[in-house]
Amino acid sequence: MIDTRHFSIQHTDDLLKIVEVVKIYCDVMAVRSINMTIKRNEIFALLGSSGCGKSTLLRMLAGFEDVTSGQILLDGEDITNIPPYRRPVNMMFQSYALFPHMTVENNIAFGLKQEGVDRSEIHDRVFEVLGLVQMGAHARRKPNQLSGGQQQRVALARSLVKRPKLLLLDEPMSALDKTIRQKTQIELTRILEQVGVTCIIVTHDQGEAMVMAHRLAVMTEGQIVQCGTPQDVYAFPNSRFVAGFIGSTNLFTGTIIIDEPGSVTIECDELIKPLYVNHGISEPLGMEVYVSIRPESLRVSRNQPTSQFNWAHGMVNHMAWMGNYALYQIRLDSGKIIEINLPSLIFSKIDAPGIEEEVFVEWDSNSATVLTS
Repeated sequence: MIDTRHFSIQHTDDLLKIVEVVKIYCDVMAVRSINMTIKRNEIFALLGSSGCGKSTLLRMLAGFEDVTSGQILLDGEDITNIPPYRRPVNMMFQSYALFPHMTVENNIAFGLKQEGVDRSEIHDRVFEVLGLVQMGAHARRKPNQLSGGQQQRVALARSLVKRPKLLLLDEPMSALDKTIRQKTQIELTRILEQVGVTCIIVTHDQGEAMVMAHRLAVMTEGQIVQCGTPQDVYAFPNSRFVAGFIGSTNLFTGTIIIDEPGSVTIECDELIKPLYVNHGISEPLGMEVYVSIRPESLRVSRNQPTSQFNWAHGMVNHMAWMGNYALYQIRLDSGKIIEINLPSLIFSKIDAPGIEEEVFVEWDSNSATVLTS
């Protein structure tokens, strides 16, 4: 049984604080006044498309990029100007950066040897982490004798063996085949939680962030636009950008025509019936808003609903079998195309409409999220 006492951290207070951090390259502001706090033992994801600033922020945490202004505090210590080799931080690169001429064991031991750790302690620590990542049987192999997933485990073991306070993962799944990516995401999360290390993951893959992170931050144009648990960010996006970036969504533009304390009614040119949302909002009557409805929240049938709200008429434009669900594209009477996900279990039990069939689409009053930006 693996002894993880050296890795476990019992405290639950904040470990990392990023205070008004800015990074400017020439005249380009790559990171704009980032403020963020990471808890001990937390797995946190920075999520965004290429060029959003997430990798630049990660490299500043590692010390590979200078901070233009602001502070980085790790366990109460200001590490803003401390060089990388003196920070209790390890970074696992997306290329894994393993030494091709060294065995797995020597790759993992390299950093400890550089620090002058006693030989017997190096051996114990190396095989401790090899057991943790289930690579003990491959200690004598070289990187070119390993699969991509096995190389990733070695790179992770090399990062963990130095017992960092903070582990940084830069696109950790990018080199893996899609078929093994999700399994590896779950396994990597299990290892990180077992070790108890605080970890920040940079990724452009929303699925990866949703699977692995306790919390995530969505970044665009060098700033964080929303931060929270994966469930909260998905269910309650704060903007059209976040709604479209985290999962798929159907967006409608409308005007508030009835505003009551516990509900709101919105008229949309794209729909023949008004949208009724069973929770109040702070926006005033007559304001233009956007409404997000997730594909899995919509239902499709051949029968016209009796409600005066929350339904539309259209025609099946496209249908694709996705394995665990069927993806429908419906062209509404207004010409707008929306997407619906029908779970396989439901799809197999209904007389599913075919392409170019007329259908009705409906949704519940608690399925819509009202957005103002």
